[in-house]
Amino acid sequence: MTGEQHIENVVLYEVANGIATVTMNRPEYHNAQNSEMTYALDAAFRRASDDDDVKVIVLRGAGKHFSAGHDIGTPGRDIHKSFERASLWYDHVGKPGGEFLYVREQEVYLGMCRRWRELPKPMIAVVHGACIAGGLMLAWVCDLIVASDDAFFADPVVRMGIPGVEYFAHPYELNPRIAKEFLFLGERMPAQRAYQMGMVNRVVARDQLVAEAQSIAERIGKMPRMGLALTKQAINHAEDLMGKRTAMEAAFGWHHFAHAHNELVSGDKLGGYDAKAMASSQRPAVAESK
Repeated sequence: MTGEQHIENVVLYEVANGIATVTMNRPEYHNAQNSEMTYALDAAFRRASDDDDVKVIVLRGAGKHFSAGHDIGTPGRDIHKSFERASLWYDHVGKPGGEFLYVREQEVYLGMCRRWRELPKPMIAVVHGACIAGGLMLAWVCDLIVASDDAFFADPVVRMGIPGVEYFAHPYELNPRIAKEFLFLGERMPAQRAYQMGMVNRVVARDQLVAEAQSIAERIGKMPRMGLALTKQAINHAEDLMGKRTAMEAAFGWHHFAHAHNELVSGDKLGGYDAKAMASSQRPAVAESK
């Protein structure tokens, strides 16, 4: 099976030589993830899982950045729109108080990411430019991360009074003390430091990024499908025995307490921050750290 097909125009899908390439395609918004994109990603991953010709899945972002995170302010923000749900959670639209966000994020953030992590085929995130907040969640559900030397990672949502993104993998992707630094400061972590911390598998020059990911995917693709699936299950299970799943449950609850607290105190679930304010809030800290 070869050739490009569009699941939705916000996500591109291509299969060649046993490798499914899934590309986030909102470059004008730095691949900020609205619900349309999230459900399109889910459909693409499902398609790749169902296709016996696909051995490996590669996740990329079109344009200048991998992903600037969840959509909290573009014209395509669709938080109040209903979609055909992938889980058994009911529709969030029209629900009162904290139920609105809690139900939505059980479906499109925590639920989606957990399901993608358990997809039985190896997944490789190919990260360039920004990988921020919700972008981390997409990279972290992948089994390997290959980054360009100009890539950077950040979770600045503590500025909103929120203890990290919904898929709370920070202390598993990073040493716990480094995870605290990452969240407390909310500053950019360069790809090279992410590599030193064990969060990233390879760092290469930008012009070599796609070729490096392709080479790794091809080599993985030579392994037996069942062996890859069982190996992935074994390592994921070991992480869960170390508390990953239950830690996420607790962090998700604290995350939504923070949303409710923000709304009670300021009238805004995000503590007064929009996408532009979050982006500008990082710049002074980055300048001072150089």
